[in-house]
Amino acid sequence: MDVAIVIPARYGSSRLPGKPMAPVAGRSLLNRVWSIARAVNGVGAVYVATDDERVADHARGFGAEVVMTDATCENGTERAWQAMMRLSRKPDAVVNLQGDAVLTPPWVVQGLVDAFHADPGTSMVTAAVRCTWATYDELVKLKEVSPTSGTTVTMDRFGRALYFSKAIIPRLRKRDESRPPPVHRHIGIYGYTLSALERMATLPPSELEQAEQLEQLRALENGIPITVVPVDYRGRTHGSVDTPEDIAAVEAIIAREGELVP
Repeated sequence: MDVAIVIPARYGSSRLPGKPMAPVAGRSLLNRVWSIARAVNGVGAVYVATDDERVADHARGFGAEVVMTDATCENGTERAWQAMMRLSRKPDAVVNLQGDAVLTPPWVVQGLVDAFHADPGTSMVTAAVRCTWATYDELVKLKEVSPTSGTTVTMDRFGRALYFSKAIIPRLRKRDESRPPPVHRHIGIYGYTLSALERMATLPPSELEQAEQLEQLRALENGIPITVVPVDYRGRTHGSVDTPEDIAAVEAIIAREGELVP
């Protein structure tokens, strides 16, 4: 399959205006995410999708290929779909890597790309990390103070998603520490065939999606199967940038753990 990566990058963040150009340890946020995408194998092209010429000029300055989109796009999924429709040569599938995903390891993105190459019948892919008992206990404590932080997913025997929830699923009735808990924390990165991306961008919000405030439930409610790729962060810290305070936290992580890519 011809797989591309698209990076939606919006200038007008309410909490951090000009976020794509925000400096993070000497390089802009967008440059860092683009570099992560470029380190993934089996990808035909990497595109930055934006509605702002300031972001476009900045991206072109470090060599990125830019697709201009409308300011009316409501989310990254819509922006990714519109960007793909404006290409003269369209890929078979696209991985949507959010422009603030500065700590997403390239091997996590690689897992989604590899899933398309392994099975051309795949419609949609995402990633999840299986909890250890230590990370499960941390998630339980997190939910006590911030119930909507962190999403979990359950899968069938073939790796297809059954459900996503802001609750911890499945609910554990017993604790068997001889093996890891069957709880998977969802990583919010997605890949789509173009037909699946079109449906996600054009279908109305679904009932369960609105209840949980999880867009991926729109796919499940409309019969779009989602393959869940198990990934390992290999000791790296997961995180993104939403506020000015997040920049300092991310810089501290980079200083402690090193660069993901040169």
